[in-house]
Amino acid sequence: MTITTTVYEGNQTSIPSEIRKKYNVKPKDIVEWIIDDNGELQVKFRKKIELKDVLGMIKEEIPYNSVELKKMAPNTSKIPRLK
Repeated sequence: MTITTTVYEGNQTSIPSEIRKKYNVKPKDIVEWIIDDNGELQVKFRKKIELKDVLGMIKEEIPYNSVELKKMAPNTSKIPRLK
């Protein structure tokens, strides 16, 4: 299957709806442009992972409060760094 799109001013293009639907591409997803060892171009899609997606997933020995971490999330400079 071949689908064509146009590259516009600012080097922008659109992902055709057939591709978006087949690969479940949503706004804020990341498009990876990969040139393999043979010089062939591959395009992959992945979900953007945000802090809210991983809060509570890490099990640490130190005590923490997930609610307080979430309140600090917009300003990541306030999140304590693990040593």
